[in-house]
This record gives sequence, structure tokens and C-alpha cells, in this order.
Amino acid sequence: MEHNTLGYWIWFLFIGGVIGWLAGLIVKGRGFGILGDIIVGIVGAMLGGWIAEALGLYTSSSGGAFLVALAGAVILVGLTRFIVRNA
Repeated sequence: MEHNTLGYWIWFLFIGGVIGWLAGLIVKGRGFGILGDIIVGIVGAMLGGWIAEALGLYTSSSGGAFLVALAGAVILVGLTRFIVRNA
């Protein structure tokens, strides 16, 4: 699927929301709302990809990419909640 199609971006936002929602369930605590969950999911996915690449880990499967994105979102949600709680 080309990256400039509307369907691609809708799917990208949907998966970002699912990842953000799952990360919120895993970390526990108050959520960020649907828009916040989507943003955390997308940014967390990028963070997970960056961390995996820095560690030399590569995945070519959709399941592996989903797990890497979820791990990044969990890290981001955990850090965000830690900072907000201790501020």
C-alpha cells in the first residue's frame, strides 16, 4: 500500500491508537484519552523502532513490528507517567 493513500493513513492512526491503548493497559494508571493514546502509540512505535535498530534487532514480519511498536509505546507511557507523577 502506498504511503500517500487515505486508507494507509487511516490504518496507521488506527494501529497507533490500538498500540497506545494497549500500552496504557499494560502500564496501568490514568489514560491520555483517544487522541493522546494515538499520539503515544505513534511516537512509541517510532521510539521502539529506533531502540530496536540501535540494538541491531530487525524484524520483517508484521507481528514483530507490532511488538516492537508496543514495546516502544509501553516505555514511552511508563516514562511519561513517571515524570507526571513526580513533577
